[in-house]
Amino acid sequence: MGQRPSGGSTELALEAARIFVEESLTDYATAKRKAAERMGLGTRAALPDNARVQAEVIAYQRLFGGAAYAQRLKRLRTTAVQAMKLLAEFDPRLTGSAITGAIGEAHRVQLHAFPDKAEMVDVFLAERGIESREDERDFRYSDGHVESVPMVRFDADGIGIDVALFEPGQERRAPLSPTDGLPAKRLTLAQAEALAEEPIEGVLGIAQ
Repeated sequence: MGQRPSGGSTELALEAARIFVEESLTDYATAKRKAAERMGLGTRAALPDNARVQAEVIAYQRLFGGAAYAQRLKRLRTTAVQAMKLLAEFDPRLTGSAITGAIGEAHRVQLHAFPDKAEMVDVFLAERGIESREDERDFRYSDGHVESVPMVRFDADGIGIDVALFEPGQERRAPLSPTDGLPAKRLTLAQAEALAEEPIEGVLGIAQ
């Protein structure tokens, strides 16, 4: 399963991972807070970092997730590839939990795209009969700035897809990952296709 990063109580990280998966959460802060409360540690408990909880989520899913987890992760990755092909003219990149495998039932595909104007993606989807809704998300950068980025959200075959719409030229200026504080990993279509072809490693009871 690989080496797990250090950062906080092992028991707390394990409980946070269990809560994250079983309660279909998508943010580690809530899982850690709930874990501390249920373990009676109080609000001043030293919490594990997000990278530690993410590692435990992956380990938990590989141990207990079985076919449902493997199939869900495979669907996220193949749907991501299909969405990236659809949005190819906007140079989409795959990011987030579909890459790491730290997913639950509530997770959606996360894409970053770079249209000349954000509204072009809304029009593009509407012209193809795809219902979407506008949103926005805050992203933090290494210089400390937080920028609000427009987003379009839609569904495909039961999988949610979030597309953050960055300005052209921002392909090499990745925001920070909320998990490890490093620039977020962004996969090109070719890289995402290769990832989608990889077996889901380490899942007990699944023939690879």
